[in-house]
Amino acid sequence: MSGRSERTGTTARPPRPGKGERIADWADGRLGINTLAKSQMRKIFPDHWSFMFGEICLYSFIILILTGTYLTLFFDPSMSEVTYDGAYVPLKGIQMSRAYESTVDLSMEVRGGLLIRQIHHWAALVFVAGMLVHMMRVFFTGAFRKPRELNWLFGWTLLFLGIITGLTGYSLPDDMLSGTGIRFAQGAILATPVIGTYLSFFLFGGEFPGEDIIPRLYAIHILLLPGIMLGLVVVHLILVFYHKHTQFAGPGKTEKNVVGAPLLPVYVAKAGGFFFLVFGVLAIMGAVASINPVWQIGPYRPDLVSTGAQPDWYLGFSEGLIRVMPSWEINAWGHTLNLGVFIPFALFPIILLAIGVYPFIESWVKGDRREHHIADRPRNAPVRTGLGVAWLALFGVLMVGGGNDLWATHFHLSINAITWFVRVGFFVVPVLAFVVTHRICLGLQRRDHDKVLHGRETGTIKRLPHGEYVEIHERLPQAELYRLTAHEQPRPYEIGPVVDANGVTRKVRPSERLRARLARAMYGPGAQVPKATPEEYLAIQRGEGDHH
Repeated sequence: MSGRSERTGTTARPPRPGKGERIADWADGRLGINTLAKSQMRKIFPDHWSFMFGEICLYSFIILILTGTYLTLFFDPSMSEVTYDGAYVPLKGIQMSRAYESTVDLSMEVRGGLLIRQIHHWAALVFVAGMLVHMMRVFFTGAFRKPRELNWLFGWTLLFLGIITGLTGYSLPDDMLSGTGIRFAQGAILATPVIGTYLSFFLFGGEFPGEDIIPRLYAIHILLLPGIMLGLVVVHLILVFYHKHTQFAGPGKTEKNVVGAPLLPVYVAKAGGFFFLVFGVLAIMGAVASINPVWQIGPYRPDLVSTGAQPDWYLGFSEGLIRVMPSWEINAWGHTLNLGVFIPFALFPIILLAIGVYPFIESWVKGDRREHHIADRPRNAPVRTGLGVAWLALFGVLMVGGGNDLWATHFHLSINAITWFVRVGFFVVPVLAFVVTHRICLGLQRRDHDKVLHGRETGTIKRLPHGEYVEIHERLPQAELYRLTAHEQPRPYEIGPVVDANGVTRKVRPSERLRARLARAMYGPGAQVPKATPEEYLAIQRGEGDHH
């Protein structure tokens, strides 16, 4: 054929493109995705082990959607009373709601139902834990700074909604444990001044427990909250893609570039493998670790309460606030304000809100309007790191309060002693955690300062001619020197002279004074150790200072 084409002067017909190529051409002609794919599929992402926390959140959320969709096919969110006559013999003949019966049937009679249900529950716990750890990683490294403040708020909202979604899902089976949790929530709602009774009647459709609470929680759990969270996740990922990941300081890494691996094929391959790894671990947990065995707990009855009732871990600190709060009340004008419930109920969102607004407070105190793409080492921001550890310490103290009965029975302690420990620890432990963390960060900064100037300890001891013994230090490579000295040390905001050269006193707003005090506390001489300068380093190398 080729010879014939050459003799006749005609050209051979080009080979017919493959089916995949034809589909791609068709889509590109209508959507213009070719240019977008060329520019974005090779986008570079930095690589660090701490970034996996965010991926665990995403993959757990996907698993929650998949398993939750399966569970909705068999769960009946009805509070109509039925008499159990299913496969689980100990419950036969017992009155229960249809919601509880369908949960038991799902666990006992649906093929794979118990496995999917337990994977769903474990994925919910891991999802919230992953979000908390991911936010702590972002907080401690300063990855919330401009231009990522909005993304921080999206992540904070996802954490808050994840807690509420977990509460609604935990309440659906209508067993004794979840019913006790609903009763707890109803008591907190009733403690709201003026409107508490109206809110309770609106939510429960009348007196507790009513007939509407499970169907309403079901609609909120499978439609409203997941829909909002899915939208927030999509926006969150778009902003991560647009702003790019932060990266830790190192040679070649600046605020203007990204050093890492391309999205395709490296990052996508790693992400896909990690997704199946997370799915596999959750499947193993669902298969071998029993969680929420509702058939053993029994159906909910308003006149009974389960012993050792504990919410899922992420609500433990709210339980702790309620349990250790004194039973204070205010009676006035024929009304009772139950401070023993209202104050903890109000503190629950306030404690979460504190970490949500922190990026904006730090930006105001620092007065920094620049974009930041290089992550901080936690030791180089001692005040921020101390505040984060103090917040986590408070969380831990309240978790102890939330399980004070189990601590007392398992460790043979006085429940009154535990309660007073939590009451005192609520105020003392966060302060101690802040002070200890702050001192540790400053100590690590001093160690970095000495390593830069004197090098790394080798363990080799040398005797000098005059009899002194010293340890030989090895010079650090240039890459390590850069990593230890690349961080910024901002100067604290100052009000400046109040009286000018003409003797005129200018008015200083209270907000300016507050900003100056906070700036001194966060960035003043006592909050950071001056990093080694090139002049100090060269002087040591020339033998002009104390060195080994």
